[in-house]
Amino acid sequence: MRKKRFLTPLTWPALSFLTAIALGTVLLLMPWFWQEGQNPGIVDACFLATSAICVTGLTPVNVGETLSPLGRGLLLTLVQTGGLGVMTYTSLVFLLWRRQVPFTSREAVSDALLGGDFSLVSFLRQVTGVVLGIELVGAFFLWLYDPVFFHPFSALFHSVSAFCNAGFSLSPNNLADFRADWPVNVIICANVFLGGIGFAVLREMLGICTGGRLGAPERRFSRFSRIVLKTSFFLILLGWSLTFCIEYFRVGNEQTVGDGAELLVTSFFQTVAARTAGFNTVSVSALSEASLLVLAALMFVGGAPGSCAGGIKVMAFRVLTGYIAAQFRGDRQIVLEGRGVPQETVQRALTLFFLYSMLIGACVLLLSITESGMLTHEAPQGPSMLRLVFETVSALGTVGLSADLTPDLTSAGKGILIFCMFSGRVGVLSLLMVVQSLQPRKPYTVAEAQLPVG
Repeated sequence: MRKKRFLTPLTWPALSFLTAIALGTVLLLMPWFWQEGQNPGIVDACFLATSAICVTGLTPVNVGETLSPLGRGLLLTLVQTGGLGVMTYTSLVFLLWRRQVPFTSREAVSDALLGGDFSLVSFLRQVTGVVLGIELVGAFFLWLYDPVFFHPFSALFHSVSAFCNAGFSLSPNNLADFRADWPVNVIICANVFLGGIGFAVLREMLGICTGGRLGAPERRFSRFSRIVLKTSFFLILLGWSLTFCIEYFRVGNEQTVGDGAELLVTSFFQTVAARTAGFNTVSVSALSEASLLVLAALMFVGGAPGSCAGGIKVMAFRVLTGYIAAQFRGDRQIVLEGRGVPQETVQRALTLFFLYSMLIGACVLLLSITESGMLTHEAPQGPSMLRLVFETVSALGTVGLSADLTPDLTSAGKGILIFCMFSGRVGVLSLLMVVQSLQPRKPYTVAEAQLPVG
C-alpha cells in the first residue's frame, strides 16, 4: 500500500496560511511595529496576524492608535497577502523566479479558484492586475473625496481592506464619521462587493465589458456567474429591506442609526459589509437584536466561491434553497439556470451547512464557558448569548463585525476565535477533506437498511 503524502493539493493551502500566520505573529511581536509603550503579547499578536491573513477584521486592539506607521504597513501587507491568497503568491514567486509553477501549487490554486481549461499563469497575471487595478481606483476616489482623512496611505489602506473584505480601519470608530457621506459608502461598498463575488466572475465581467480584450473572452455570463450575481443581489436587497424596516420602526433609533435618508444609507452599508467585510458606520452593539440576527444570517452565508469572502458561500446557499424548494414541489431533481444540480453537489452543500452550524454551536458553547468567569471562580457576568453567537459567526465567516466583545475576551476566548477565523478562511469543508485524505479508504461497502426519519 502506498503511503499517503502529507503535502498534497488539499493540505497545501492550509499549510500556506499557517506559515503566513506564524510569520505575521513573529513580526508583530517586534517592538518597532508598535507605538511606544505598546506591548501586545503573543496572543494578541497571533490574533491580529490571523485576522489579517484570514481577511477577517476582528482585532483586540485599536490598530490606528497602537500600531506604528511601519506596523500599519505590515498590516496592509498581511491583508493583501491574505486577500490574494498565500498559495497564489507562492505560485507567482515560482513564476517570476523559475518561470514555472510547481504541480502541487498549480492544482491547489486551480481548485480554489474554480479551475478549468485555462492557463494558470495567465490567470494569475489577470488576478493580480485586476485586484491591484480595483484597489488603486478605489483609493484614488477616496483620496479625491476627502484628502485629509483619506491621505494617500489611508486611502490605499481602506481600499485594500475593502476589496480584500478585511474591514480594518485606521479610525478609532471605524467609518462612523462617514455615516451620512454616501460617496464614501458607495466606494467602500463597491470594493467590498467586487471582492466578494470572486475572481472568476470578475474575469468574466472584464471580458464582457471590454469585448474580450481583458478577462475571459465571453459574450455572456456563465451559469456560475449568473447564480452568484443573482443570489448576491437578492441577499443584499433582502438584508437591506429587513434592516431598514427593523431600525425604522424601532423607538429611539435616530441617535444611533439615523432616520429617513440617512437610515437608508446606513442599512445598505451594513448589509453589504455584513455579507463579507467588517466595516461599520454605526456601532454594532447599538443595533436591535432583530437586526443583529439579520446580519448574523448574512455573515453565515457570506460571498462567492473563490472570493475574499467567507461563510458557506452563496452557491451553497442557492443549492440548499433549491433543494428545499424541490422537496416542497416533490421534484427529484434541483434545476438552477436550466441545468440539473448533481447529487454530489447537494451533499457537499448540506455537509457544509451542518459543519458550519455544528462548529458555531461548539465554539459558542466554549465561549460561554471561558467568558462567564466559570474557569476563574468569578461572578458570572459574561456577555449575552446573542453577542457570543454574533462574534463567533463573524469570525467563522471571516467578516469582522464585532459587538464590542473581542477586546474584552480572555486569552482562551481569543484562541477560540483564532481557530474560527482560520477554519473560515481555509474552509471547513476543505479541512474535513484534508483529514479524509490522510485516512485509508475502505475497499468495501455494507448492505443498506431502511430507517424511519421524521
